[in-house]
Amino acid sequence: MLSLREIRGDEPTAFTDGCPTRVVLDHVTSKWGVLVLAALAEGTLRWGELRRTVDGISEKMLAATLRTFVADGLVVRDAQATIPPRVDYSLTPLGRDLVEAMSPLLGWIAAHADAIVND
Repeated sequence: MLSLREIRGDEPTAFTDGCPTRVVLDHVTSKWGVLVLAALAEGTLRWGELRRTVDGISEKMLAATLRTFVADGLVVRDAQATIPPRVDYSLTPLGRDLVEAMSPLLGWIAAHADAIVND
């Protein structure tokens, strides 16, 4: 398996202060970030559906997480001018690619969480 140093070659890596990798890692691997991305992997969701799916997330954190992912190009926000207003969120192709890469990690965590937490 390649290390982060090998992947980036002579460029800065996640180990280097100021590397863009750190910004992306911070966004994606935050507690709520991983859960929101995993929820959207199932398909397009409205705000309330996301809030119910990601149990425990506050409105403020959901809004901030979604805003970040939209700015990062990982999530699409589709606001429809209906009454009442309807806003749908879905993964972009880049977001789907990311979730596909994260899936083995999430599977590993699900398989081992009880043993780790209960030890």
